[in-house]
Amino acid sequence: MEGYWAVLFPVLKVWFSCVIVLIMLPAMFGISLGITETYMKLLIKTLEWATHRIQRASRAEEILKESASNGLIQRDNSSLEQEIEELRRNRPKSADRGDFTLSDVLYFSRKGFESIVEDDVTQRFTSEELVSWNLLTRTNNNFQYISLRLTVLWVVGVVVRYCILLPLRITLTTIGLTWLVIGTTTVGFLPNCRVKNWLSELVHLMCYRICARGLSATIHFHNKLKDHVNAKTKLPILIFPEGTCINNTSVMMFKKGSFEIGGTIYPVAIKYDPQFGDAFWNSSKYSIMSYLLRMMTSWAIVCNVWYLPPMTHEEGEDAVQFANRVKSTIAQQGGLVDLAWDGGLKRAKVKDSFKEQQQKKYSHMVVGEDSSD
Repeated sequence: MEGYWAVLFPVLKVWFSCVIVLIMLPAMFGISLGITETYMKLLIKTLEWATHRIQRASRAEEILKESASNGLIQRDNSSLEQEIEELRRNRPKSADRGDFTLSDVLYFSRKGFESIVEDDVTQRFTSEELVSWNLLTRTNNNFQYISLRLTVLWVVGVVVRYCILLPLRITLTTIGLTWLVIGTTTVGFLPNCRVKNWLSELVHLMCYRICARGLSATIHFHNKLKDHVNAKTKLPILIFPEGTCINNTSVMMFKKGSFEIGGTIYPVAIKYDPQFGDAFWNSSKYSIMSYLLRMMTSWAIVCNVWYLPPMTHEEGEDAVQFANRVKSTIAQQGGLVDLAWDGGLKRAKVKDSFKEQQQKKYSHMVVGEDSSD
């Protein structure tokens, strides 16, 4: 037993020394030694080589080139009226009165089948599908044995992720959270003054940097709003107007309450790179501990953050219109799909008022222009 501890203590000493000197201290002061950058470059080269091997071995190579976000069903943006008119193209509509046509049933039947097979809401709460394999568990192309070298590379990747990256990230996360508790508690006993505010900001920033290094987080900031950030007297409110977590492919309906209070909105678009790891948490499928394990055994967490120009209410614009305008701007910048659906449909049913709205539209088409509600 003494021989065991005699070997373990030197190993732990070297381990913690490397963690503190090479990662923790540089992270605390915002200094980069180039380790993360070198790791990311090597990782990108490795994934590119693996993708090339898979594409060369696959007969259906063109499938890998298609965007995985296209889905199974191709939809257009036509309205209910336009699509039904298309079905009625062989039977012109009366100029003064609407009419029921049996072909109208095909429209609602098709919409029902589409929702069953692949609706716009449910697929936003599952992991984003990838075009090619990233040597992790999940992939949209069912991985089968392709070559000995690719299989060996996958095994090496498992060893690296679970035997090196996982212990390293657990160590850094433990240090970061411990320092956060101790630092904030100590600062909390100080009297209110500028020094306290400065120390509080410094402690939080250091801890967040350490935890970010623990996940190999690489965050690229674009178009910072420097004047607003540098103005320490301004206290912005951080709002997630969707009210739920989706899979990094879309932007769902914003809650209008956040846009009724007035003031200036500073939109921020965030887009994760799923090539290195899946940052989406499917809370209905995985527990928080299972999610953390997936995060800590992924290659890295890479994301882009865009600070967009400030936006304010326009004249004659209500809260819903303002929210939709901000949502559209974020979706366009992040390359996301702009959806009108409420993220609350993840666990709730469609409101009766929405169904009635669609029913009234169709009723108005059938009865004609001279009808009354």
